[in-house]
Amino acid sequence: MTTNDLGQPIGFPVPGWTARQRPPRAPLQGSFARIEMLDAATHAAQLYAANAADREGRIWTYLPYGPYAQESVYRDWVASMAKSEDPLFHAIVDRASGKAVGVASYLRIDAAAGVVEVGHINYSPALQRTAAATEAMYLLMKRVFDELGYRRYEWKCDALNAPSRAAAQRLGFTYEGLFRQAAIYKGRNRDTAWYAITDKDWPKIRTVYESWLAPENFDGGGRPKLRLSAMMQDALPA
Repeated sequence: MTTNDLGQPIGFPVPGWTARQRPPRAPLQGSFARIEMLDAATHAAQLYAANAADREGRIWTYLPYGPYAQESVYRDWVASMAKSEDPLFHAIVDRASGKAVGVASYLRIDAAAGVVEVGHINYSPALQRTAAATEAMYLLMKRVFDELGYRRYEWKCDALNAPSRAAAQRLGFTYEGLFRQAAIYKGRNRDTAWYAITDKDWPKIRTVYESWLAPENFDGGGRPKLRLSAMMQDALPA
């Protein structure tokens, strides 16, 4: 424990800390996924078509917007979000098909403290439960920690969103607590569950991702041999 001259406990030193750069608009390339800045002309039609496969609109339940009954309305939304600096929206492109099949963003970007959140995650059925889905999250967090040197990467979701909570833990985030009545959206209450990865957690988590994404972990049908959630158990903080 660190204490001051009065014997009071204080936070550990962060020597030489300086504000970090904001996330750039440069693309990210992986083996299964490519991350590009969201663009209406390039991505709106592809995303709308991919989202349409979710006929019940389940992917929109825990987002503050959508679903969209018309492509033109969705295109307008994409065009508006593409101009935003915070949230900073990205399209997730499946390299096998070359088509945009999902969206994610950096938001609440605090470059001075080295903290950023990942959110507005919307995976179409074509992206869900694929290697590209996992790799997209890895590429985004790798930029935050390895390229930009941030200290903390956050994930927040509606506490009732069981799939999102399970995904956070599978991806290496640690649960930090529940913020009751944190927001109102679509006319209903939201209790928010908080998760995070810190720069101290990241080296072990990165190693797990690198092992899981390695070509030898996939069989001839492109299916992973190892479960990421099981691999993460040893990497997560106690």
